[in-house]
Amino acid sequence: MKKVYFKTFGCRTNQFDTQIMISRLKDFEYTDDEAQSDIIVVNSCTVTNGADSSVRNYINAIGRKYPDTKVILAGCGSHSKGESLFGEEKVFGVMGHSEKEKVNDLLHQTNRFYEIGDLSHIDSTVVREFVGKSRAFIKIQEGCDFRCSYCIIPSVRGDARSHSEETILSQIQKLAANGFGEFILTGTNVGSYGREKDTSIAKLLKKISLVRGVRRIRIGSLEPIQIDDEFKELLTEPWMAKHLHIALQHSSDRMLEIMNRRNRVGNDLPLFEELAAKGYALGTDYIVGHPGESETVWKEALENFRRFPLTHIHAFSYSKRDNTPSALMGEQIRGDIAQQRHAEITQIIAEKNLEFRRSNNKGLEVLLESGKGGIYQGYDQYFNRISVSSNEDLIHNWVQIDQVEVEKDGNKAIL
Repeated sequence: MKKVYFKTFGCRTNQFDTQIMISRLKDFEYTDDEAQSDIIVVNSCTVTNGADSSVRNYINAIGRKYPDTKVILAGCGSHSKGESLFGEEKVFGVMGHSEKEKVNDLLHQTNRFYEIGDLSHIDSTVVREFVGKSRAFIKIQEGCDFRCSYCIIPSVRGDARSHSEETILSQIQKLAANGFGEFILTGTNVGSYGREKDTSIAKLLKKISLVRGVRRIRIGSLEPIQIDDEFKELLTEPWMAKHLHIALQHSSDRMLEIMNRRNRVGNDLPLFEELAAKGYALGTDYIVGHPGESETVWKEALENFRRFPLTHIHAFSYSKRDNTPSALMGEQIRGDIAQQRHAEITQIIAEKNLEFRRSNNKGLEVLLESGKGGIYQGYDQYFNRISVSSNEDLIHNWVQIDQVEVEKDGNKAIL
């Protein structure tokens, strides 16, 4: 039986998509050893130029190391770069998002193939196991109706569409029965769940919480305008992870307007302060160096940014993407300036995170996901990483920690 290795780039949605493909293998054997594989499926990311480069570099390296191994391109990059990589014969085959459930049939192909499919498909696969994971990612929706000026994702993932509630709950029930206790709800625009089905993410969360075995629920990136009163009513529930990731993207109203964003600082700041007052750790996405980010605009943005009670950040330097409005804008920002601004905000958040961890260092509930040699790694309810030393085998176990050593690079504890 031929062996298949999956190389996954990018977000949690891609991680879920890889699990779908693994679960669909019938005539092939999954392997976690790249060197032993006959076929490598590259589940690609295309959100930035850097992501594209990482995928291409990986494919080129595979071609040099294992010239007889078939390489199949899947994921978002199949829609943006698949045609060129296929034309250059860098890959044996290309499969779009709608084709991943057909992976078993496609891997049987003896001739090169280009099956890009469509962007309206919604998965029906129920994933019963997450290979090599302690936490389960649950994709609840696909695509995005927002049209941020810098973003290529709607053109490679399609418009927003929700998975059926029945499929989501069935999947969680099966995973919980298999021992999973923490679930991460993911998608392209998670907070838009249910809009076309006359429901909402808050209603879905309530139903998930009733499934036997569900201990903690995390939520992927939300938009500020998606956190409504119905959602806020859930913030005190014990099964809610005390961490929310809310995409600001910037802290200047002028930049938010240029980026075609729907949020504004005057609404964002009170929301973040309200959530922080309820004991939540708060993360965000933030883009620096976007066209139009003049020195004057940046000074105002940085002053606003310091006021937000943030604890985590995914900061990006603007990456020009073809076929987006931002790519046609003037007033480009030099790379070295963007890097400096990136360093400024990440340093601010590092300091805020350290302060938060010092103030929230007791009653930590940690799911230990990995480890060896008596040192185990996991995340607490605030999504802060912790290293635990123990003579017991604690992998995949939940532990409660009331005494931690808070250091700059993370928390440490001995059990």
